[in-house]
Amino acid sequence: MNKDTPKAPLTPPNYEPQRHPDYQEDEIDLRELFGIIWQGKWWIIAITFVFAVGSVIYSLSLPNIYKSEATLAPTEEASGGGLSQMAGQLGGLASLAGVNIGSQGTDKTTIALEILKSRSFIKGFVEKYDILPELMAVEEWNRGNGIVFNNEVYNPETKEWVREVEPHKQPAPSSWEYVKVFREQVLEVSKDEATGLVTIAVNHQSPEIAEQWVVWLIEEINNHMRERDIQEAQRSLEYLDKELQSTSLSDMQQVFYQLIEKQTQTIMLANVRPEYIFQTLDPAVVPEQKAKPSRALICIIGTFLGGFLSIGFVLVRNIFRKEKEDVA
Repeated sequence: MNKDTPKAPLTPPNYEPQRHPDYQEDEIDLRELFGIIWQGKWWIIAITFVFAVGSVIYSLSLPNIYKSEATLAPTEEASGGGLSQMAGQLGGLASLAGVNIGSQGTDKTTIALEILKSRSFIKGFVEKYDILPELMAVEEWNRGNGIVFNNEVYNPETKEWVREVEPHKQPAPSSWEYVKVFREQVLEVSKDEATGLVTIAVNHQSPEIAEQWVVWLIEEINNHMRERDIQEAQRSLEYLDKELQSTSLSDMQQVFYQLIEKQTQTIMLANVRPEYIFQTLDPAVVPEQKAKPSRALICIIGTFLGGFLSIGFVLVRNIFRKEKEDVA
């Protein structure tokens, strides 16, 4: 063959590349899928409409929840300053005398927050202020009539619990029930690790009750920690007085006198500080706007959920119909 003779083209000029079988099958499947959805469009519209209406009805049935909160700052005593710092300076002497009066840097804020969320504190709080009906039996709140109780749960006129319960339970909610509700639905406690500031919030159907409970909680936790430290100091004083009477060594007597002085200062200053552990920076106020529920979000989610379920229903229905046709 002559080298100058041109080579024939490898492919004919009118050649059309064939599509890959998988590509053609995918294209057919997508067309078929959209066709199935279009055929079942009325099912999709109907089911989506039902879910949309249901989500609207559900969102309107939910009561408004108002949130009141206060911002607190730990006091010097809570963060290890003040008396705690002075007590730390005598820690070595106290250990010689067999007394533990605390050490410098003790963080009482963490202890106070854990006590605030504890079962015993919440139980005592509910019992002291007699707020069990407002906690467990409120149906709704409106500006005209105030709190409206659920008559199937609590009778406000006779002040009796009338809810239907299992035979082994009492109509009145037990502490196990209302403490769980208070922790999960009412109380919110958070601490900013960067600034050390503490936020205490209460969620309730009534904005006035939400604000009042925040004020009471702050007051009660301060009083609880004050009484706790006073009782501890008094027990230490009783021990120190007993040891002072039983020793004749002048050096040990001097140590006991110094320790007694510090414990007396603890009791004195604890009694004159109304905000013993937490001081209020931003007090709680009566909220004017609800915090939840977000009704628009509930309706959107319900509508989208109905759309997805309706499409799935149409596709599954088409599969079963094809199987029946194949069997026939």
